[in-house]
Amino acid sequence: MDVVLEHLGDYATGLRTTLALSLVSFALALLLGFAVATMRVSPVAPLRAAGLAYVETFRNIPLTAFFALAVFGLPKVGIGFSTFFRFAVLVLGTYTGAFVAEAVRSGINTVAAGQAEAARSLGLTFGQTLWNVVLPQALRSVVQPIGSLFIALAKNSAIASAFAVVELTSTFDQLTEREAATLPLLVGTALAYLSITVPAGLLTGAVERRVAFKR
Repeated sequence: MDVVLEHLGDYATGLRTTLALSLVSFALALLLGFAVATMRVSPVAPLRAAGLAYVETFRNIPLTAFFALAVFGLPKVGIGFSTFFRFAVLVLGTYTGAFVAEAVRSGINTVAAGQAEAARSLGLTFGQTLWNVVLPQALRSVVQPIGSLFIALAKNSAIASAFAVVELTSTFDQLTEREAATLPLLVGTALAYLSITVPAGLLTGAVERRVAFKR
């Protein structure tokens, strides 16, 4: 493992990029996911249709295809970014947002219909009912699924290495071109990913236990 210790600086740089990419992309995914979940349960039919189209599109096309479309296709229609990192954030965020939307929608479906009916009987609008009554209860049941989606996103970020983003997988590829010790370098890369995913899993479990205790 000496070769790993010799390149700790390279791993640290790749780890920072992977962590930043994961956090920023997941923030975008949460914003999109909650918006689309709201559309999916809206009483307005066109909004439901648009939400369904978004979810089905992003859930049924490979992530790599969206990366290629964003990097090579968007600039041709006048949409460009100064760095490939921003392309990666856009793709990972919009892709994961579809899964977040379905997780939130499933949580909304676990809330008893009587809760919404009681809120409407008090004069609350659909939006007020959703955000003040339904969602606070629904989120308690989707902590683990949403946490799992963050872990999946962190691993999916490896695809960005094929599109000029120097994250952990790209760091591994670069190191193997300079060093013959492929297996130790692979182990070092795996440990670096674990330093993101394991704490995320532990934090998700702690939050889930906390909100479950408050029910």
